[in-house]
Amino acid sequence: MSMYRPAATALAAALCLVTAACGSSSDVASSDSTTEAAASSSGYPVTLDNCGEKQTFEKAPGRGVVMNGASVAEVSTLLSLGLQDRIVANQQTYGMSEVPGRAEAIKKLPTGDVELNEAYDIPRETMLGLRPDLVLSVTTYGFDQKNGFATREQLKQAGANSYVSPQGCDDDPSKMTVADSYQLLRDMGKIFNVSDRAETLITEVERNIAAVSEKVEGEKRPKVMVLFSNMSMGSNDFSSVVAKGIINDILAKAGATNAFENAAGTTFADLSKETVAATDVDALVVIAYNDPDPAAYAKKLLKEFPQWPAAKNNRYTVLSDSVYLGPSNDLAVDAIARMLHPADFAGTG
Repeated sequence: MSMYRPAATALAAALCLVTAACGSSSDVASSDSTTEAAASSSGYPVTLDNCGEKQTFEKAPGRGVVMNGASVAEVSTLLSLGLQDRIVANQQTYGMSEVPGRAEAIKKLPTGDVELNEAYDIPRETMLGLRPDLVLSVTTYGFDQKNGFATREQLKQAGANSYVSPQGCDDDPSKMTVADSYQLLRDMGKIFNVSDRAETLITEVERNIAAVSEKVEGEKRPKVMVLFSNMSMGSNDFSSVVAKGIINDILAKAGATNAFENAAGTTFADLSKETVAATDVDALVVIAYNDPDPAAYAKKLLKEFPQWPAAKNNRYTVLSDSVYLGPSNDLAVDAIARMLHPADFAGTG
């Protein structure tokens, strides 16, 4: 997916990447709404209440399809659980990752030779031709017939279950937190009968984040500007500035605050150069999306606003998929904390 599409499309892409926001409002899947029927030796059947629809799995899916949704949350979660062999068609890609080998592993997955429709995802007839038994979508957008997609009912009639990721049924992505990443892992663990792997990974990520938060506890909380590199999504000079969503939870856990959290009630703020210049920015987090040199973009900003404390201290970091919904939020928390509070990590790797 190119960042050089029209602004509306770029906005949709970035929204989905950071917040899984494309769908209509409904009840969000949660651990409280996930029930397992009487346990058998195989662990099945398993029933999930997902966006108000019950999905019952009689066995582990073997023909999973991952819709695009301008996300990598779902495919990264499946890979982290060792489920790559259950994917017959993946449309999610990013090209870079904080996890060594992940981008390459995604690139190796089968695509099903799918030609995306004008809504940049798998059209209905192509989807049904893939004969899936599970279809993953970032939001309910991926199951809307107005977009040319197979509906959840049509998939059910074809023998396929469907799943919308946490907050994907909600029309307010600003509520997303790291806990939603855990929920996605937990739900995939139940669907594929690998809950032990999911819980082990969740525990590891939680432990890593807790260790970082403990190190920076009591420190002054710098104001961080988070934005996509070289991406225009609005009418102002700075239209890809993150205001709300999972990044704010990540920043809080790293001992920081979002410098532009109050600049918009939506996930992104569309800001003028004057507004940005008048704000004290202690550090930059540049999110790389199809940009071959995001560090150069960060350095350009620091040069453009020499009055920022961030410029005076040359303080920035570049991240990619770890700041999104997915299994690796601990890497983002660690990277941001080390940038902001280096003394607290002296002598550590």
